[in-house]
Amino acid sequence: MAMIMPPEWAPQDWIWIGFPHLAEEWPGWLEPAQEQMADFASAVAESGQAVRLLVRDEANEARARSLVSSKVTLERRVYGDVWLRDTGPLVVHEADGTRSARRFGFNGWGGKYLMPGDMEIGAELARDAGLAITATPMILEGGAVDGDGTGLVATTEQCLLNPNRNPHLGRAEIEAELAAQLGFTRVLWLGDGLINDHTDGHVDNLARFVAPNRLVVPEATGKDDPNAAIYADAAARAADAGVEVVRIPSPGRIERDGRIEPASYVNFAITSHLVVVPTFCSPHDAEGVAAIAALFPDRDTIGLPGEAVLAGGGGFHCASQQMPA
Repeated sequence: MAMIMPPEWAPQDWIWIGFPHLAEEWPGWLEPAQEQMADFASAVAESGQAVRLLVRDEANEARARSLVSSKVTLERRVYGDVWLRDTGPLVVHEADGTRSARRFGFNGWGGKYLMPGDMEIGAELARDAGLAITATPMILEGGAVDGDGTGLVATTEQCLLNPNRNPHLGRAEIEAELAAQLGFTRVLWLGDGLINDHTDGHVDNLARFVAPNRLVVPEATGKDDPNAAIYADAAARAADAGVEVVRIPSPGRIERDGRIEPASYVNFAITSHLVVVPTFCSPHDAEGVAAIAALFPDRDTIGLPGEAVLAGGGGFHCASQQMPA
């Protein structure tokens, strides 16, 4: 078989999750963000999957232990941001069936957020898991790509073609590197990501594959949904490329202190037995979770509050990275 990065719904041995620890990243929201991340970790662990929750120091380890299920394993690590989807290792199945890790360059989401440990944590996790590591200088975060397991990957032009990532690389060169490193032979280029997404439009907040050639894209709810045009453009591009598009409700307009938040049910985490969907105190929460549950009849699906986690800039999917079986 050819080398490929398995889709998220493929069997997993465990999942890494980051535990929030920086008060300046969650001003006024750190404690509830910790509680919500702990609830996420506990739910996955209680479903029967191994969870490795990264904690920054002794104090945070004690705080995490007071919040999580006894089934959650705590690992003390040096990291800054909790967004392990972007800083953690990307694990592929090689042509001979073995696992190995890919480490792309990381520049703090275009030079915006550089914190101690974030450039090293991916290689550290891969090495401690016994994986061979292949490094490549191209800047890429894991949340910027979403694959369907057949070689098809979705991404956004706003992120991968952003001059703050790889200004020396064009579309063709980026596609070639995605093929060489991750086995992605077909690229679905979507346009912009959500408004005020500080990742410059990561696709895992906009559109996700749920089966081969089947892509979930939100649909605007309410006339004041700030991302209505972005959702419509993404759905049209996917359909034009021959991809089956499934529409689910968006949370609608979510604001914090007068600022539009990049809230998205699409930032769900797929684990071996459970799908976890972030909710935002929106009137559309139940409808959004139910729509995603219908796409995963082989797994339980739950909604968990994620508005405090979002205050730090991401969601449950952003904060996790799976180890494929």
